Amino acid sequence: MNSKPKILIVDDRPENLFALRTVLKDLDIELVEATSGNDALKATLRHDFALALLDIQMPEMDGYELAGILREEEKTAHLPFIFISAVYTDNLNVFKGYEKGAFSFITKPFQPEILINKVNFFISMYQHEQALFVLNDELENKNKELESFSYSVSHDLRAPLRHINGFVDLLLSRFYDTLPDKARHYLDNIADSSRQMGVLIDDLLQFSRTGREEIRQTELDMNSIVHEVLETIKKDNPKRNIEWRIATLPGVYGDKALLSLVWINLLSNAVKFTRTREKSIIAITVLDEKDEFVFAVADNGVGFDMQYAQKLFGVFQRLHPTNEFEGTGIGLANVHQIVLRHGGRTWAKAEPDKGATFYFSLPKNKYHE
Repeated sequence: MNSKPKILIVDDRPENLFALRTVLKDLDIELVEATSGNDALKATLRHDFALALLDIQMPEMDGYELAGILREEEKTAHLPFIFISAVYTDNLNVFKGYEKGAFSFITKPFQPEILINKVNFFISMYQHEQALFVLNDELENKNKELESFSYSVSHDLRAPLRHINGFVDLLLSRFYDTLPDKARHYLDNIADSSRQMGVLIDDLLQFSRTGREEIRQTELDMNSIVHEVLETIKKDNPKRNIEWRIATLPGVYGDKALLSLVWINLLSNAVKFTRTREKSIIAITVLDEKDEFVFAVADNGVGFDMQYAQKLFGVFQRLHPTNEFEGTGIGLANVHQIVLRHGGRTWAKAEPDKGATFYFSLPKNKYHE
């Protein structure tokens, strides 16, 4: 970020290079000169340029040919360049220049202020782009550090928790009958809290893994995935009176294991938060939008106040007390993270005691980079 932006100037005439050098001398840039198309191509191998100024009329390889090669090479495919010419100034040639990918066209003799303004514009764009790259790298590194920290802490917590569980089990199995009622009550509370901590650690590890695992996208039958998840949920809730209303779902591209986890969390939540109802109604629908599919899970459960909706997809965020509904507050954070990595969005709508609807979208494009 501290190095000066580099500008490539290409012209076979030394006096033209001198003129460009003189006009641009007060700018905080580094100029790299080339007297032919071949020299220019060699320069792009050695340097990263913010902008190229190309003459059109050159022997062996003219500016149009050079521009075509630059656009075909991965490193320079998006390099902005400006054609500068005293000969090819008619509308047909100007159009041809833009067709070759030029960002601008300047005719000779040119006004220095015009060239300086154009160069300053592209330098500013380049600097903003480089700043974004740095910020993205920093953000990515911070996320990796947080994921690594979460994973390490979760693993480190398992060892002392195993000791707690082990000694509690020993006390309960060997001395339960000889302990006073108060002591039994204390041990039962310790055992329950230990189990809750175990669930929390497992969920935290799952959250850490979903943020680090490589996404393996394939063509998926969403109907099949939902059916598999529902079979498990129904087995875990054999006595519940649940009416399932399931629309026909489209095929999508994504990671099966991760998208299965999305449905597990959303449908399990719907089952959990409708258990106070005599009859639970859970509906799965989809909207076919222009660029994405929008999936929805709606229920007739306890709902929530929309003023707290922004908390839903954060880690450890809960809108209901644990003594009413169990959970660690990580499930929806997992949903958000997985959908985001697939290029989609998550949101929800609800009213207290009138149910809730959770949405997530997936892009229709084959793969999300």
